[in-house]
Amino acid sequence: MMVNDFRHVQADSHIGDIPDPLHGRKLRVGIISPYSFETPGGVQFHIRDFAQELIARGHQVEVLAPGRRTNDMPLWVQTNGTSFAIPYNGSVSRLSYFGFVGAQVRRWVRQGHFDIVHLHEPEAPSLSHKPLTMTRHPPLVGTFHAAFSTYPLALRFFQTYLNRYLAPLSYAICVSDSARATADRYMPEHIPTTIIPNGISCRRFAQASPSPRWVGTDDMPTIGFLGRIGEERKGFSVFCEAALKILDRYPQARFLCVGDGERQGRDMIADLDPSGVLGAHMEFLGRISDEDKERFYRSLSVYVAPQRGGESFGIVLAEAMAARCPVVASDLPAFVDVSDQGRAAALFSNGDAADCASVVCSLLADAERRSALGAAGQQRSFRYDWSTVVDQVLNVYAQVLS
Repeated sequence: MMVNDFRHVQADSHIGDIPDPLHGRKLRVGIISPYSFETPGGVQFHIRDFAQELIARGHQVEVLAPGRRTNDMPLWVQTNGTSFAIPYNGSVSRLSYFGFVGAQVRRWVRQGHFDIVHLHEPEAPSLSHKPLTMTRHPPLVGTFHAAFSTYPLALRFFQTYLNRYLAPLSYAICVSDSARATADRYMPEHIPTTIIPNGISCRRFAQASPSPRWVGTDDMPTIGFLGRIGEERKGFSVFCEAALKILDRYPQARFLCVGDGERQGRDMIADLDPSGVLGAHMEFLGRISDEDKERFYRSLSVYVAPQRGGESFGIVLAEAMAARCPVVASDLPAFVDVSDQGRAAALFSNGDAADCASVVCSLLADAERRSALGAAGQQRSFRYDWSTVVDQVLNVYAQVLS
């Protein structure tokens, strides 16, 4: 798979402290994705990596997702052969919901003989919504990823329906405080809820080798962006405006852009700077492999996360921090949380390109501060390592099965 950008029961204090909360028991786990694996995205990557971690620990895992199979999908990912595109939270998601889909999903659950079925985004109109209608089913755990800058009218309209529909869940996991604030609006009160963040492999990012293609110098720093360039909420326009101002101070700076949308990106640059100066400093790398993504973060002078909204966690921040890369990020609530209130990343006012440029330039001018920020970020990233996150989820499974 290629990289794109592909009530309050508090988490118990002992979650994550028990090496094996299942005491050696190996589970059959069914995981249902609401989004197609044909188009990369954060939820899909989370499901993929979480499943791999479970399998590495000896559990049996099957994943069901909308859409068609592609050659790079693991054998344990099954698809239902159909999906449709719908605008959702500032992006375009491929879901599957109508016709025979419900019967198809319920048959998959029955035939899987799972100990646990883990539903991602069960509030979304897609596959993970369907098992909630079953009369008999394994215990159902739901993970809620979505967070919204403005609560959608559609969710407001279906709030009462969702409150009733989600009642079969045995436990709810939210990936952040922001995601929980959204889920609390429609979550039934009786469902225990905890926060467990998304996971990353800290070791892989920390041990990656910098790429000579992307390593910056004091005079020619490299400043990175990773995301779907054409989506407004990812903030590429803010990145471009900040880049113009950074070039005033660092005229040899290079801006490395990872993700789909080069055409839209070049259009934005041409509108912003018809002279072509900015375009000459922008390098579009497209989608890159997981290994190259790790090297990308390790090579940069500074990584910029200029997202405007709709972010429930901030996986790109955690990844860059794990690579010991100094991070500059917009002050979205989710990013403030991941960065430990700005102690592990330098924050700027959301949407303010001038502030972004100022923060980046101050870091580029201070190698000692960059090094300290990178070290603080790497230390912070350990809490998001899969070794910790999987323990937390297995502890939820153990509570549900008990």
